[in-house]
Amino acid sequence: MNVTSLSFPYGGSIRWFSPNGQSQLPPSPLRDWLLDTGSLTKRLKACGGRFDVRVLGEGLLNTVDEEFPQHPQVWVREVLLSLDHVPWVFARTLIPAELMSLKGDDFMGLGNRPLGELLYSSDAFIPGRIQLARVDICSKLALLAQSMTQGEPQPLWGRRRYFAYGGHELIVGEIFLPAAEAAIAKL
Repeated sequence: MNVTSLSFPYGGSIRWFSPNGQSQLPPSPLRDWLLDTGSLTKRLKACGGRFDVRVLGEGLLNTVDEEFPQHPQVWVREVLLSLDHVPWVFARTLIPAELMSLKGDDFMGLGNRPLGELLYSSDAFIPGRIQLARVDICSKLALLAQSMTQGEPQPLWGRRRYFAYGGHELIVGEIFLPAAEAAIAKL
């Protein structure tokens, strides 16, 4: 797998949409995973196998798209969530600098632990709306999946969830890789 920190960030320029009223959603069971309101970390762990997190990169970056137009800088954390050493999900977290000044030690101290454990273990983080995306085959994410020997580039499906914390908001995006889609179809 040819994943380097020189390629960070991977997950920019994704078009997100509301799942309400959309006819172009993937079939179940993947659709059920995309619309699930619980912790993806918990759901992945329930599949069995060894769960692990690999940090691809993290750091304070200037915002370059419409995700947080009101914030000039955001902390970006990109990871792979794997089962039995097979990457299932590419996850990208965006945290405004103002929220990092309040909770930065918690976020920066995660290392190879999943963010979901922090977000779903505290009532201070309030889950909000979910948006979906279909990622094109020419994107950096599709090429990342191909570099992990998960086949030829193909469209990928993902979701992002907003979390509120004390008047601030962070975004967690999760893109399902081909290995996950194949495994979910067999569950």
